[in-house]
Amino acid sequence: MPNVQQTVDELTPRQIVEELDKYIIGQDDAKKNVAIALRNRWRRQNAPDEMRDEIMPNNIIMIGPTGVGKTEIARRLAKLARAPFIKVEASKFTEVGYVGRDVDSMIRDLTDIAVNMVQEEHKQDVQDRAREHAEERILDILIPPEDSQGGSRRSQNGPGFMIDTSEREAPEQEGEAPDDSLRSRTREKFRQKLKDGDLDDREIEIEVSKDSNQMMQVFGPMGMEEMGVNLQELFGNLGGGQSKKRRVTVDEAREILTQEEAQKLIDMDQVKEDALERVQNSGIVFIDEIDKVAAGTRTRDDGGSGQGVSRQGVQRDLLPIVEGSNVTTKHGMVQTDHILFIASGAFHVSKPSDLIPEMQGRFPIRVELNNLDEDDFYEILTKPKNALIKQYRALLRSEGVTIEFESDGVRALARIAAQVNTEVENIGARRLHTVLTTLLEDILYDVPDRIEPGSELTIDEDMVEERLSDIAASRDLSQYIL
Repeated sequence: MPNVQQTVDELTPRQIVEELDKYIIGQDDAKKNVAIALRNRWRRQNAPDEMRDEIMPNNIIMIGPTGVGKTEIARRLAKLARAPFIKVEASKFTEVGYVGRDVDSMIRDLTDIAVNMVQEEHKQDVQDRAREHAEERILDILIPPEDSQGGSRRSQNGPGFMIDTSEREAPEQEGEAPDDSLRSRTREKFRQKLKDGDLDDREIEIEVSKDSNQMMQVFGPMGMEEMGVNLQELFGNLGGGQSKKRRVTVDEAREILTQEEAQKLIDMDQVKEDALERVQNSGIVFIDEIDKVAAGTRTRDDGGSGQGVSRQGVQRDLLPIVEGSNVTTKHGMVQTDHILFIASGAFHVSKPSDLIPEMQGRFPIRVELNNLDEDDFYEILTKPKNALIKQYRALLRSEGVTIEFESDGVRALARIAAQVNTEVENIGARRLHTVLTTLLEDILYDVPDRIEPGSELTIDEDMVEERLSDIAASRDLSQYIL
């Protein structure tokens, strides 16, 4: 298996599925389709120039009950592709009168995410240079430069720092001024101490820039987020390049100043250009609960066709974004033609055919996700890299307590979760969270007061049955607790 971080663009669909298998159990059809969609991104980028703009992404709609992995598949796909990703809920746009954000806001938010992502990558590229600049600034504090009168200044920056550069030592090279020789040697000596970490615990006073935008937030009228953002930038910039002084250790100063210097070294215009390109060619928008805006959806409060009309209106607002249009953001214009849209919904009240025909046509790939059974729950608890059992082991290990789950105990957990889902309400794998939390509640409460560090605990079938069987057997209790 190749190194994913280095060769993500070269992963074949089978290799993409193998990566998804590390976190998601089952749902092979869905993983296969999203793997093809991700690989098609690479194929399009390597297609002939005259065909590149003609190749449109095959948007996907995933159909299945809650808790079966729809959102997790999309999230893991975005992480695997290192692509800008945003999840939005279609139901947020269903309020009468469109109270809330307009549909264009999803693209603006996606662009903000891309800018932050690319900015962090650019910062990593200049970390070494930024660290060198930060060390120079720290050295300037420890060994101040000469004043305008040609004399030397005395620095007092915490315990142990009393440096008087007026002292004289014989210069090592003929023609070199004594002060310059002493200052140079002293500076190099402190540079080495700084690199060795000998000065990390000493305190110094540094001057850092103050971001006035953090203290001011301006909101524009509803549906006019961009105006609000521009006002924030306008008023935020009135503060100018303000700075403030902080007293910190040398170790903390190194990190603070490194980040500040890295920000100075990166080209924000290039960052925005790269981010816009990444959004347009690699961005992924996950639209959850799209079934809630289907025309066939009815709720208890639906007295007439008003809500149905409103939902169709939301679909028609979404349509140009999904089809391909230009959206204005504070970073520049974004074309949505090649953004991959993945929609999902339970469709237990409505069905995909209740979406307007134009919307159906923009999601040509339909994938049905299966309900999860006892065997699936057992694998979900044990196999994924982020399995719940592994998470609880890590939590208790932080307290010095070791907890082990016997195979029969895990099987009992899976059986009870599947039983409650069948008899009460099917919430998929989310049921495992409540089952495990209920099982381990007393243990988590007693550590470290009654269960001391160094203890070893074992969860077997008898313990699971003892703590959960009565709850699972009672419909009322299981509905309330699990």
